Amino acid sequence: MSIGNFIKSLQDVMRKDAGINGDAQRIEQIVWMLFLKIFDTKEAEWELDDDYKEIVPKEYRWSNWASNEAGITGDELLNFVEGMFKDLKNIEVNENTDSRKILVKEFFSDTHNYMKSGTLLREVINIVNKLDFDDYSERHAFNDVYETILKDLQSAGNAGEYYTPRPITDFVIEMLNPKLGEKVADFACGTGGFLISAIEHIRKNEGDNFTIDDLKILGDSINGIEKKPLPHSLCLTNMMLHDLDTPNVKHDNGLIDNVREFDNSDLVDVIAMNPPFGGSEEEGIKLNFPMEFRTSETADLFFVRMMYQLKEGGRCGVVLPDGFLFGEGVKTSIKKKLMDDFDLHTIIRLPNGVFAPYTNITTNILFFDKPKDKIEGESVTKDIWFFEHPYPKGYKTYSKTKPIRSSEFELEKNWWNNREESENSWKVSASEIIGNNYNLDRKNPNKIEEELERPEVYLEKYNQNINEIKAIKEKLKSELELLLRGE
Repeated sequence: MSIGNFIKSLQDVMRKDAGINGDAQRIEQIVWMLFLKIFDTKEAEWELDDDYKEIVPKEYRWSNWASNEAGITGDELLNFVEGMFKDLKNIEVNENTDSRKILVKEFFSDTHNYMKSGTLLREVINIVNKLDFDDYSERHAFNDVYETILKDLQSAGNAGEYYTPRPITDFVIEMLNPKLGEKVADFACGTGGFLISAIEHIRKNEGDNFTIDDLKILGDSINGIEKKPLPHSLCLTNMMLHDLDTPNVKHDNGLIDNVREFDNSDLVDVIAMNPPFGGSEEEGIKLNFPMEFRTSETADLFFVRMMYQLKEGGRCGVVLPDGFLFGEGVKTSIKKKLMDDFDLHTIIRLPNGVFAPYTNITTNILFFDKPKDKIEGESVTKDIWFFEHPYPKGYKTYSKTKPIRSSEFELEKNWWNNREESENSWKVSASEIIGNNYNLDRKNPNKIEEELERPEVYLEKYNQNINEIKAIKEKLKSELELLLRGE
């Protein structure tokens, strides 16, 4: 079954169910079933170990209740699933409990079954069963299913805030270039886009030398936090498909920690984030930050956390809206610390529509490093390079049907290690930024403005388009008349 047909089949069945209300619920419904099916595949592998102990209770293993197409259905199935959810949410844990069992409990703590028809639920389960996670190629193909689900999620109202387009996460990670053994973190990881890109980047760089021991090192070094249950569930599910059996992804608020209490064990080598912006945090959360950085704006607070948690020699790539660049008050204090203590070396200015349809706010990617040897009294940042990402030829904006593509970032990649000023790139001194009260909102001085034609030229093009449309209509009309006459 093709990925498109798989997703469409699920959609067609769920639309008939009175309990499903919108894309977000439909996606959550799919995810808990995929999780159980994937976990069942994993548990079949773990059973081969001599010290294996049951993780999911036997009666709730996917293969024991869901894999038979002619299995329980109707009200019997609904009652079974209700009992299963209750029992998995209430798994008893202590300090000696297997971390995989804790993972199952956490997954189901905020997950729901929305379907009200047991017959339709059986139909959905039978479609999910067509994915074979025992086959590695099928397991790899799930990435396409996952990406399709995320793109649907992007259109699901406010749920879109959890998804950063894959071309952006891949580009940021490639520029940060995390190595095996380096700690990589995202403190508002959503569905895990940056973390998944980091996993794939590291494994690709290791190539055929990648071992089981390396996988353990990789699993221990990837760290995430996500506040909302649905993206947290998606993140866990996809990480398991990337062979990280017990992902280090907490279901928590990434602003809950006091930044002044971080010690060396909390510091990380690489941070990649698209922190939620436009949100507001309660007064108690603000107390976790020094007075000059206290604000209700979530993106600003996450940025402060990044600065406090980045290790010497560490690298950071973060997506932020234009408002951060020119904002004053607390934002000025944050930018002053950023330029004083870090090397803010690159700002990629993204065009409108990158996050459409969720938001049309213009965003930027800021890259900065923390030096190993800072000279007391001197600002670390000396110059900042800007790169204005252009639309592809013929584009006026991005959309759901015309999203940003990975190939577009070849411009930045080719420029990255051999920087020169161009139509898209320019350099600004730190002293100029500081003299302008840390305003980072710099317009491209090298941009060649599109030369406007005379009005008659546009009128001629318009009339030409109208005539072409008329000709197409006449042709279609003639063909339909022939069909109706049976000719």
